[in-house]
Amino acid sequence: MADRYLSFTGTAPGRFLSRRLGLPQPAALHRWSPQRPSLDGALLRLTAGKSELDPDLASVLGRTGLKVAEAVPAASAGALGAAAVVLDASGVRDVDGLGEVHAALHPVVRSVAASGRVVVLGAPLDAGDHHQAAAQQALEGFTRSLGKEIGRGRTVNLVRLTDASAAESTLRFLLSPRSAYVSGQVIHVGADAPTVPTAPTVPTAPGDWDRPLAGRTALVTGGARGIGEAVAETLARDGAHVVVLDVPAAEADARRVAERLGGTALPLDITAADAGERIAAALPDGLDVLIHNAGITRDRRLVNMPAERWGSVLEVNLASVLRTTDALLASGALRRGGRIVATASIAGLAGNAGQTNYGASKAGVAGMVRALAPRALAEHGVTVNAVAPGFIETKMTAAVPLFIREAGRRMNSLAQGGLPVDVAETTAWLAHPASGAVNGQVVRVCGQSLLGA
Repeated sequence: MADRYLSFTGTAPGRFLSRRLGLPQPAALHRWSPQRPSLDGALLRLTAGKSELDPDLASVLGRTGLKVAEAVPAASAGALGAAAVVLDASGVRDVDGLGEVHAALHPVVRSVAASGRVVVLGAPLDAGDHHQAAAQQALEGFTRSLGKEIGRGRTVNLVRLTDASAAESTLRFLLSPRSAYVSGQVIHVGADAPTVPTAPTVPTAPGDWDRPLAGRTALVTGGARGIGEAVAETLARDGAHVVVLDVPAAEADARRVAERLGGTALPLDITAADAGERIAAALPDGLDVLIHNAGITRDRRLVNMPAERWGSVLEVNLASVLRTTDALLASGALRRGGRIVATASIAGLAGNAGQTNYGASKAGVAGMVRALAPRALAEHGVTVNAVAPGFIETKMTAAVPLFIREAGRRMNSLAQGGLPVDVAETTAWLAHPASGAVNGQVVRVCGQSLLGA
């Protein structure tokens, strides 16, 4: 269903009225397309404190496709502004260093173009230096707060890293239109992520950054429609041979999607006890990317929820994910260098009335990711991450009552709902062969929802 309010506020009368009434003024987001594959304008690189990332950072930023500048170009001070600002705050170790963060960004925030990006680079917290830990933790509150005030479709994220080269896929993603609905996130890259303290991380640069999944096989559960279909489309765009798995009742839709993408349909009930073994048998040459997207809702308040509604949601959304993952890892069907991306939800992170079953299942997915990630990487060479969508414009949300739907759309920093492609682009980044240093992460695709952390 079209967001008519977004369309209205994009007109001159709509902008005037919404401004006078103090209503949200969402900006049309610049999403990736073949016609506009990159942001418009220069990339402004700034530093607070002594950088701990040079010279690799300069090389990585130079490969993003954006022209890197050390100051706002005079020609960009007008309509376009800077496409993105990258602030290297990896060397900030005390409160004085935080003053440098303010000094660096304060003069340039207004120059960031609509749908632009601010990416702050931080360091892991040093348990042996509480001043450094305090200053680096402060960057989280800073970036999340800036994300809520910056407006005009611009996003703000924090990346904690020790090696810029290991973060290339992450920086390319965050500094591109593909990350349009990802804001207010803290992303850990490398062995210093909290859940993977000793795991090896060896990112593999693809031969072609435009088709990084060429020669790889990706399976998408629940891939016949909605978000799953968008994920399948995006992975196919990136070169993958996509296997579209859905329940037998949706076989016709699954075949339609698979044929359009040059992939394969696999009609299968993912809750079957032997689903993992049947997937492995259907893919004798192995699997590189496993996307757990299949999910259902059976909403009702707990006092009115029968066991069947509880059990069916937990079975599809969580139990099948655990069983299938275990089976494919144990059998070796998921090859080394593989990627597992599961679908959580902000309902699991923040809770939602009437969804105790759904919230439990999606929080369970997040728990699985954080616990399994270090072992899967160490033992199988496979990363495990999750996306956590917020309000996404689908047939399911179109059926939500009007006022609840409007609240879902507006209660985030971008003041609008996301699209299935926003979840798909984030999934594709986590599935990227160069994202091997991103592990155990639950990344919200919610426009920085006001719900939860």
